[in-house]
Amino acid sequence: MPRSSFSSLPSNPTDAGERRPLQLLVVDDDATQRSLITVAAKQAGHEVTVASSVSEAISQLRAGRFDCVTLDLVLEDGDGIEVLRVMSEAKFAGSVIVISGMDGRRRSAARHFARSVGIELQSLPKPLDLAALRISLANLGKTAMGLPAMHTWGGVATDAIVERHRA
Repeated sequence: MPRSSFSSLPSNPTDAGERRPLQLLVVDDDATQRSLITVAAKQAGHEVTVASSVSEAISQLRAGRFDCVTLDLVLEDGDGIEVLRVMSEAKFAGSVIVISGMDGRRRSAARHFARSVGIELQSLPKPLDLAALRISLANLGKTAMGLPAMHTWGGVATDAIVERHRA
């Protein structure tokens, strides 16, 4: 089984503004949600592969390399936890963003399970806040390049604001 991970990046990018598109796998059985996530990711310059079921997600994970997987927890043919198990077995080194309509307790349980098998994940509730998804993907892209994450909202750099309040 191939190992999925961030591809090699230069340790000193020549231009800090230069970006590398994330290889993103979108796993959701709801066509509307898949489309929303796909469009938002593509508009941000990322490359997207989609899977609408547990079996399709597992097949895609075995066939390709992904920097990030967005994962619904409840799929028609099974549970997103099964996808996390396969990712763990494959030594997946990328990021996971759970996007689920399940309550916070179930998303938290998925996060604890993922951590127990060595996978860090973020969680976003449905209905999906596209701005939050864009911020998460932008931060993952920066982390992949070895740059600090810079949270922004509406064009305002919040890191600078936070630093002023800490001083």
